[in-house]
Amino acid sequence: MREAFAATVTAALDTDPRTALVLADISADRFTAAAARHPDRVLNVGIREQLMIGVAGGLALTGMRPVVHTYAPFLVERAFEQIKLDLAHQDVGAVLVGVGGSYESPGMGRTHMAPGDVALFDTLPGWTVHVPGHAAEVPRLLGPALGPDRGDRVYLRLSARGNTAARPVGQGLVVVRAGSARSRGVVVAVGPMLDRALAATAGLDVTVCYLATVRPFDRAGLHAAVAAAGRPDVLLVEPYLAGTSAHEVAAALADRRHRQRGLGVGRATEVRGYGTAEEHDRVHGLDTAGIAAAARDFFLD
Repeated sequence: MREAFAATVTAALDTDPRTALVLADISADRFTAAAARHPDRVLNVGIREQLMIGVAGGLALTGMRPVVHTYAPFLVERAFEQIKLDLAHQDVGAVLVGVGGSYESPGMGRTHMAPGDVALFDTLPGWTVHVPGHAAEVPRLLGPALGPDRGDRVYLRLSARGNTAARPVGQGLVVVRAGSARSRGVVVAVGPMLDRALAATAGLDVTVCYLATVRPFDRAGLHAAVAAAGRPDVLLVEPYLAGTSAHEVAAALADRRHRQRGLGVGRATEVRGYGTAEEHDRVHGLDTAGIAAAARDFFLD
């Protein structure tokens, strides 16, 4: 996904003089040629993430379309005050692109983990949040965000792991596997969680939906999927903090009684071992076996 991101932004730098890229050392090697061609629009501020957002805000105020990129904990958590003030409060736009996700670089320790990034964006108005599940989805989501008339605020959450196939994006909730009219409910799998959710629920009569754009949340799409299901029960499978979109599910189904359960990175206990991403999946119940056990418990009660 990071390679797809670099190719898309490089093309935008070459074709649109409004596009600017602000880096904090991370991925700078992927933009060496672009920086040589556009030294005034490819800016590496070093490991100064708060400054990186401030620079982006200044560029946006001049009419530029800044793209800002580094590891998610440094981009979102460390620089959150600047995101809140220099972008949101000034009502200017930028495209923030994070890598590393919840725990995709566990060998680097807790400093490189950010399971709360999407939840943080929920505290600010007007953000679009994309969570692609395949590298081919990245330019489909990022390209439109770089359009010459765009001035909104976008967060693109890249992952080092993904699904085996790209899915339709840019149109909200997509039904990947429909259950029967007597099905037990709906599974909403976000970004790279889709393949695991499909495998985990292979023996259950449920509708499985895919979501790559989580903000704004497709409330109408979820409402329609639940209306077509046998029971109004929703299992939400997210690659970040469990329950991050619970309030969106509740709002989408405010007109009907329903049950919901959120799977994601656990909130109660911090995992302090380094390990591998797959080991962290197992701890949080986000591997296929963990999702399958939770799905059976939820839908077959």
